[in-house]
Amino acid sequence: MQDKPLITHMYTADPSAKVFQGRVYLYPSHDRDIDKDQDDLGTQYEMEDYHVFSMDSIPGEVVDHGLALHVDQVPWATKQMWAPDAMEKDGKYYLYFPAKDKEDIFRVGVAVSDQPGGPFKAEPEPIKEMYSIDPAVFKDDDKSVYLYSGGLWGGQLENWRSGSFNPDDKEPGPEEKALCPIGAKLKDNMLEVAHSPVPIQILDEEGNPLKAGDEDRRYFEDPWVHKYKDLYYLSYSTGTTHYLVYATSTNPLGPFTYRGRILNPVLGWTTHHSIVEFQNRWYLFYHDCELSGGINHKRNVKVREFFYNSDGSISLMDP
Repeated sequence: MQDKPLITHMYTADPSAKVFQGRVYLYPSHDRDIDKDQDDLGTQYEMEDYHVFSMDSIPGEVVDHGLALHVDQVPWATKQMWAPDAMEKDGKYYLYFPAKDKEDIFRVGVAVSDQPGGPFKAEPEPIKEMYSIDPAVFKDDDKSVYLYSGGLWGGQLENWRSGSFNPDDKEPGPEEKALCPIGAKLKDNMLEVAHSPVPIQILDEEGNPLKAGDEDRRYFEDPWVHKYKDLYYLSYSTGTTHYLVYATSTNPLGPFTYRGRILNPVLGWTTHHSIVEFQNRWYLFYHDCELSGGINHKRNVKVREFFYNSDGSISLMDP
């Protein structure tokens, strides 16, 4: 059976799924219905606001909770409200999002609400020391919360290789160690990192860091961390080869060992996902471009149930 778009009255992408108050809440980006030429830096992705959606069952009716946050409501941001994520702590809800600042640099911001559906109020400044795109938030069993981010090309991850932003920094060569997402534990206030972010290393089966030229396995964007039994799973997009893949670790900050593919390429250039357990079942949320017939900046969110094998591996799925 073909997965159907969950939301059809607007274009949505990059679905981050979380369970709050007994419902699945989706925090996607909101693709604009515009005509724009494509480029490798993603300037066609001119998203400017967020809507939050929720479901009380899968499949089930999807509720649009309305405008959650607009770029005009973020004092430091100017454009490109790309893939967000959210987390709850002590009855407050925190929306983590990327946007470009007044110097055209991607930063990670946070906004707060009393309700999981928003609306959210943005903090006046981005989170210090976090940068690039695709923030993802993971809460461990001990209630510690970790924030991850990072994306190549338009996401500017390679521009931070020297330790500060440099537009002339380039990707590593094919035989060099691949760039990885960054991650840090959050302070209890959920607004600051507790330490400087560290690279989340991804290793091959022999314990060697994946190389930049290994485009079937190396990290490109879209970090997502979840836990199944005693293992932490880092799943991500390979970018140029359009796979969703995963690696596992015994530590939420890694290093992670590559395990395999989750999803084959979808219709459209980008692939972006989240994984969530809901009502004792596991679901993969992802996007493709079915509604627009393949236009890369007019995407739609989908979902499917998946299962773990006895060794904790995830079987490869076709979109």
